[in-house]
Amino acid sequence: MKLNLIGVSVFTAMLLCSIANAQTSSKQSIGILQLNTITTAVPVLMICPDTRAGGMGEAGVATSADANSMHWNPSKYAFAERSGGVSMSYTPWLKNLVPDINLAYLSGFKKLNNGQTVAATLRYFSLGNIDFTDINGNNIGSFKPAEFAFDMAYARKLSENFSGGIAVRYIYSNLAGIAGGENYRAGQSAAADISATYRKPNIAMGDKKSTINIGMNVSNIGAKISYNKSGKKDFLPTNLRLGTAWEIDLDSYNKITFALDVNKLLVPTPALYYTDPKTGNITTIGQPSDVGITQGIFQSFQDAPGGGKEEIKEINYAGGLEYWYDNVFAIRTGYFWESQIKGNRKFLTLGFGLKYNVFHLDGAYLIPQNRQNSPLANTFRFTLAFDFDKGTGKKKVVTD
Repeated sequence: MKLNLIGVSVFTAMLLCSIANAQTSSKQSIGILQLNTITTAVPVLMICPDTRAGGMGEAGVATSADANSMHWNPSKYAFAERSGGVSMSYTPWLKNLVPDINLAYLSGFKKLNNGQTVAATLRYFSLGNIDFTDINGNNIGSFKPAEFAFDMAYARKLSENFSGGIAVRYIYSNLAGIAGGENYRAGQSAAADISATYRKPNIAMGDKKSTINIGMNVSNIGAKISYNKSGKKDFLPTNLRLGTAWEIDLDSYNKITFALDVNKLLVPTPALYYTDPKTGNITTIGQPSDVGITQGIFQSFQDAPGGGKEEIKEINYAGGLEYWYDNVFAIRTGYFWESQIKGNRKFLTLGFGLKYNVFHLDGAYLIPQNRQNSPLANTFRFTLAFDFDKGTGKKKVVTD
């Protein structure tokens, strides 16, 4: 059997453009930093699903709570200003190459009382239709690979300014279908998120008021996933996200928010191998990555073959700005940066937001900043949201 060109492109695209195997050469010397990206299974779990954060450089761990907080920081739900809401997001993927790859995201939350909130989301990633042919080009079947994740979360205020949250997730990844042969099977796993938020409102800035938010989320802590019966398993994209957001009320009509996130995958860095050109001896640089989940998380802070310099380069940064006028119209921008040896994603984002009564519409646009094109280049993404109570721009919560 032979996969056609589109099928191969689709399957490769799912790996987010930033994924590549560690590469070495006998001409490269030990200690020189080189391409060594970290690969995981189900990278779709790391795709920004909503367009508010998508317009802010994908910064969202400490911004104000909304229906899409599950992906960024579930504990933010405890500080939601509405009694509940739902949101639907749609993201075309590789629009310029194929027409039927997309990410759909449905999310919602409900406050139980002033201190407790529950939420649920469904993420569905469709890789379109793949046709299979034999060596003569004859069609022998087709398959529609897809992945989805279903999440549930609980957030609770632990004090006036601090909240904690936990989320659980079921993951199903069915990628290659009949291309995998008898040894193939769909991958399944379960994972959890642990998150926390600190929110301090009413900080005086002269005659203005501001709010400082600090957020943390360790996401996708879960069992490795396998796609074949041989037992080989891959790590989920366990990730540490830390960030802060500074909301400033300029006056009764104008509000601005600055946000900054830092991210690091809590997954072992692949070891590198150096071949001595004179003796042919092979030297392993780094630590074995075939370890357990807990060991892998702790090992990820100090196992980069390039030492501390490479560990620092495994951190990526997302910064964003959001401006609201009269709580009706918003404009957003942001920037995302990742080291060249760890994926080299660098892009500028633009976005907007509109609110009318209980309805919200958000849009985002991504502009790549290097030669490595993005699957979202020249693509508009949209999110439609609905609040359970009428928005007024003032805080409203459910009483006990």
